[in-house]
Amino acid sequence: MGHTGMDADVVIAGAGPTGLMLACELRLAGVDVMVVERLAARTGESRAGGMHSRTLEVLDQRGILDRFLAAGALQPVGHFSGLYLDFDESESRHPYPLMILQSDIERLLEEWAAELGVRVRRSCEVTEVRQDAAGVTVELNTGQATPAPLRARYLVGCDGGRSTVRKLAGIGFPGTEATMTALIGDVELPDLPEDYVWVRRCPAGDYSAIAFEPGWYRVITSEYDRVADRDGPATFEQLRESLIRVAGTDFGMHSPRWVSRFNDAARQAEHYRQGRVLLAGDAAHIHFPAGGQGLNMGVQDAVNLGWKLASVVRGRAPESLLDSYHAERHPVGERVLHNTRAQSALARPGAQTDALREVFGSLMVLDDVNRSLRLMLTALDIRYPADGDHLLAGRRVPDAGLKTADGATRVHELLHAARPVLLDLRGSAEVAALAAGWADRVDLVEARSEDDHWSVPAVGDIPAPGALLVRPDGHVAWAAAADAAPDTGALRTALATWFGPALPG
Repeated sequence: MGHTGMDADVVIAGAGPTGLMLACELRLAGVDVMVVERLAARTGESRAGGMHSRTLEVLDQRGILDRFLAAGALQPVGHFSGLYLDFDESESRHPYPLMILQSDIERLLEEWAAELGVRVRRSCEVTEVRQDAAGVTVELNTGQATPAPLRARYLVGCDGGRSTVRKLAGIGFPGTEATMTALIGDVELPDLPEDYVWVRRCPAGDYSAIAFEPGWYRVITSEYDRVADRDGPATFEQLRESLIRVAGTDFGMHSPRWVSRFNDAARQAEHYRQGRVLLAGDAAHIHFPAGGQGLNMGVQDAVNLGWKLASVVRGRAPESLLDSYHAERHPVGERVLHNTRAQSALARPGAQTDALREVFGSLMVLDDVNRSLRLMLTALDIRYPADGDHLLAGRRVPDAGLKTADGATRVHELLHAARPVLLDLRGSAEVAALAAGWADRVDLVEARSEDDHWSVPAVGDIPAPGALLVRPDGHVAWAAAADAAPDTGALRTALATWFGPALPG
């Protein structure tokens, strides 16, 4: 039992990657959380197929990255609408995308959630949501007669693009309609030519085949100006017929494991928060899955929201802190919708688009263009609004090597407990004295940087800072240069803004 009279402090609808990641973030902060999931069990469907650098960093920040690396394979290339991107090893300790199936991601996150004590109730479909001044009442359909409703202080909808929570909360979902249909399936493909390149553009559309295990492939066909009924079933025969229309053959495909459909509809919730109801992941945004950004954005939504919601639930920060979730993540979602619309347009068949792709591809060999697209897809360049003019303010903190009294470590290792860190690299007595006022919430770490300069994506190498305040999600709330006295007034403001008032006295 969570808060008095509550079944949990927070109820999360949806046990996909976003919901499970959020549940783990809340548990790390000591919040009682319950996940309700409509499905009786994980489907085992492969679905999304990768994680980008920033998501890998997030998992590293929590000390669980090795589990995911063991289940996937790093690949040194990426793409923008099928046009290859190069990666730069100086921008992250984890510069390359990790090919890993969503089914494995969900399994690993569910195992971690169980270790942390997250309660997951399956075969529970949300049917009604009622808010009041003290909390949220969630009515459920469990297949049993009149199940008891759940009572929580907050409800987070992580229940996908057709989110019931979003609809019940009355949150608008404007955007653009679909202009094409893509079919996706995991199948045996014995007759694929040995010289096949992973994606082929054809007069009727395009198709791709990606090998995940010996003997079977992820096959995707895209046909433009053919919009299927989104409520209709997706079948193996439809996938086979689509591949024949596009490629002229089905390459002998057989033995489907899973078939689904998607399109290029792009929509975003008008508000990520409506009182005590919040949205994350596909419930907050849907888009064409170009560049593999959707799952990654959902996990990063969860990491942005988790510590803020925990601070409010535990009474350490005012409820207004939750408004920063929409302020920071809604623009990120807008940017992803924008670039996936562009990628969808670049994928259309036709001589005009072929010419556009050739020109665009010639620009991508330029370092600045390649870097801009790479950082956008990997989310390494995100900068949230932050006070102060230090180049690190608002950005994700570089994973610099450190020397502490206990030995060598890295910045991201300091975030395993999902607590904010005030990192003092100069041994400043003023910083240490101020930190005492937040000692129950913020970890003060004194260290020395192993490098004189830190690499910051989209900026370049900058002098190592003298001190910085790092939020649990790995973004810098305040930073001070090493060659000047720290502005303790600005630090005090940042501590109070993000982590609530100081301890009495």
